[in-house]
Amino acid sequence: MAFSFSCPSSFQTPNLSFRCNPFGVRPPNSRFCYPFLACMKKLDQDLLKGPKFDLLLDSIKWDDKGLAVAIAQNVDTGAVLMQGFANKDALLTTISSRKATFYSRSRSTLWTKGETSLNFINVIDIFLDCDRDSIIYLGKPDGPTCHTGSETCYYTSVDDVLNDLQAEENKLALTTLYNLESTINQRKEKTGSSNGKPSWTKRLLLDDNLLCSKIREEADELCRTLEENEDKARTASEMADVLYHAMVLLAKRGVKIEDVLQVLRLRFSQSGIEEKKSRQA
Repeated sequence: MAFSFSCPSSFQTPNLSFRCNPFGVRPPNSRFCYPFLACMKKLDQDLLKGPKFDLLLDSIKWDDKGLAVAIAQNVDTGAVLMQGFANKDALLTTISSRKATFYSRSRSTLWTKGETSLNFINVIDIFLDCDRDSIIYLGKPDGPTCHTGSETCYYTSVDDVLNDLQAEENKLALTTLYNLESTINQRKEKTGSSNGKPSWTKRLLLDDNLLCSKIREEADELCRTLEENEDKARTASEMADVLYHAMVLLAKRGVKIEDVLQVLRLRFSQSGIEEKKSRQA
């Protein structure tokens, strides 16, 4: 039974390392949960009908209706896209097609996200949680996931609800990096300021020379934390400055941080030396 892998042959986590295993055998006494399809790009279809796959399916704690919670997550941004339910057939279909597939409880049938809208979620990895009673489809969406047209189905803040504020479909559950990107883009779109002076971000966006000089300055200060053996807090602070100023440049160029993370992800299986050579060709 043949497998084709296109990612590093081992995963590194704190204090442990293990070889790629498409069935996600978890090291003893480990608190971590691993993908049972990690690294797998091409799967021998006969394996899906074999005893190993049956054992895998049986290890999942399906509820009394044969279902488990299935969550779709953006592989690059980490955004939780949606939550549904999957049964054994939905999971098998997802593995075979590489498209996130769920079980509709209202229609009692399988459905693939995007079968109507064409906004498929292209699954790259599948994770089981430590109790094996929920599933994550880790993938790349072709477009908005929510039927409202929002990027994800999660845009209603509990704080907003409690404060009687209207939910906004562009207000997503963002992590720190994407909150920063959102703030920078808001500054970019803003034409003025309350005190008549542009914010620092706006000044950077309006002055290419200032922006580039700050990126070079902050990068030099980051390097000096290594050269002068400064403490870790100082290194983290200088890296934060580099990230912020670099993200302002990305906003200026109309490039999303998600695009950058996708480039990094696609380089995981490639030698850095070979990648540099390909850019020179």
